Amino acid sequence: MKNGIYTLANDLVYNQLVALLNSIEVNAGKDLPVCVIAYNEQIDKIRAEVASRNNVTLLENPDIFARWEEYSLKVWQSHPSAIQTWEERGIKKFYRVGENRRYCAFDFDSLFEKFIYLDADTLVMQPLDFIFEQLEHHDFVVYDFQYKDPAHIYNLQSPQLLEIFNQQQIDSEIFCSGFYASKRGIFPPEQRDWLLSKLNVGESDVLYMSAPNQSVLNYMRMRSNVSFYNFALNLPANKATGCCVTSPHFENQNYVLYDQGNRLTYLHYIGLSSKLFNRVCEGENIDFPYRDLFLHYRYLRQPEQQPKFTTKARAYNAPPSLTTRIFRKLGIKVEV
Repeated sequence: MKNGIYTLANDLVYNQLVALLNSIEVNAGKDLPVCVIAYNEQIDKIRAEVASRNNVTLLENPDIFARWEEYSLKVWQSHPSAIQTWEERGIKKFYRVGENRRYCAFDFDSLFEKFIYLDADTLVMQPLDFIFEQLEHHDFVVYDFQYKDPAHIYNLQSPQLLEIFNQQQIDSEIFCSGFYASKRGIFPPEQRDWLLSKLNVGESDVLYMSAPNQSVLNYMRMRSNVSFYNFALNLPANKATGCCVTSPHFENQNYVLYDQGNRLTYLHYIGLSSKLFNRVCEGENIDFPYRDLFLHYRYLRQPEQQPKFTTKARAYNAPPSLTTRIFRKLGIKVEV
């Protein structure tokens, strides 16, 4: 297939995946192919949901995932302290192993010639044709403002960083891995081997351990000098939109968000735990930014199942109650 969307999910993010798939169908087109990549083996709900949709497929082939898992392990084995640090925390192999499965989209035998990757905690707000069209001119396309916060991409204390990348690159080429567009074949095996050789001679010190796959993907793209385009940096200031749930000023018009009159491309519920979405779907009246938008898309096909709230909502980031604080001091575990 020429164009399509990838996402990564397991049953823990089932509710968010349903909302994402519905938003794609309504706002980007019901015929746009979507491939859900299995994050791990906990995918019973995911498997059933995919089977109910004509345009959605599920990728759960362990042989395909194995080569990227092995490569990612070698990447982190080159790091001076990562593997030992994670082992001390009880983390097997390396942190967030399942996330690297998404990189099979870059393989020569992958499903889509050109693809957009979206995290499961996103909602699509408009057609994505303009993203695919930009891939005619660049091999990697993004739309975010992560370049303003390089500390969540690289280890800024590493003396190696400015020896590998210049300041202009760091200020303009960093991106969030929750949304990006690219092509299959841009990281062939020989290129991956070359990157690994660079990491093995000390460059791995620049990687950011708390977001391992995001850091590695940024490094791979920048170090390989893959052609790059960020709409946030290229659109006029009065046309570019935000994308993060942390922006409180988006306007909801018929369940589509607008930023200063411009339609968002996607909304990313970054920083909000999947457990929060699940608890709300189970009927807990917890408020969070753009909750109504999420619930609309989550229950678009099943409006009768949407939770009905009659009491005042509790803020998701509200401080714990006195009772909860007392229980915690006594060592009694409580759900909040």
